[in-house]
Amino acid sequence: MKSALVLLALASAALPAIAAAQTNVTIAETAPVVTLNVTESVEGSPDIATVGTGVQTRAPTAQAAMQDNAAKTEKLIAALARAGIAKKDIQTSGINLNAQYDYNQRDGEPTGPRFLGYEASNTLTVKLRDVKKVGSLLDAMVAAGATNVNGPSFAIDDPAPMLAQARGQALKSAKAQADFYAQAAGFRTARLISISESNSGGQPPMPMLQSARFKADSVATTPVEPGQVSASVTLTVQYALDK
Repeated sequence: MKSALVLLALASAALPAIAAAQTNVTIAETAPVVTLNVTESVEGSPDIATVGTGVQTRAPTAQAAMQDNAAKTEKLIAALARAGIAKKDIQTSGINLNAQYDYNQRDGEPTGPRFLGYEASNTLTVKLRDVKKVGSLLDAMVAAGATNVNGPSFAIDDPAPMLAQARGQALKSAKAQADFYAQAAGFRTARLISISESNSGGQPPMPMLQSARFKADSVATTPVEPGQVSASVTLTVQYALDK
């Protein structure tokens, strides 16, 4: 009986300690706080390119249009594989089938649109891991029957090192600005109290994709210049100004 009472007393004595351990205490910042938004970018040479390609076909019936399109798309995919594009880097991004009409009215023809047939399209998104071969690969697509090409859009496959560099530059710039405000306002130092980040890694600053339609007998080599892409980091930082 005494043992039970002792254990109960010990448990009761421990309750305030447990309650105190679960209490959250927030201390309000009393010093003036300056909030800064700082963006820094780092440029580098892209190592991947993304291209949209595909085939459009037209036939009198929907079934014929889809069958013809499937055969030509398979030929295009086989050409991409022969060019060294891995299966994981080829993705179907759209399949469409639409009835086509001519809405132009001609003398002697009945009023209303004239049915032309069905148009089928199959669009592929292709990732190219050798930017030096983008031009020749575009030509290979056209030679294999592609009727549409969109892109290329260049990027860096692993932007982490560039983001780390941009992050360091942004934080350094934020600290310099905060120190300036502290000194200008008559304070001794600026003390960092919060950081939040948003970033864009290894992408063109303003991606511009061009769409083109090619003839199957295109011979000229397509020139492609990868240029530079940027990785940018935007930091929102707060500094308390201390006396």
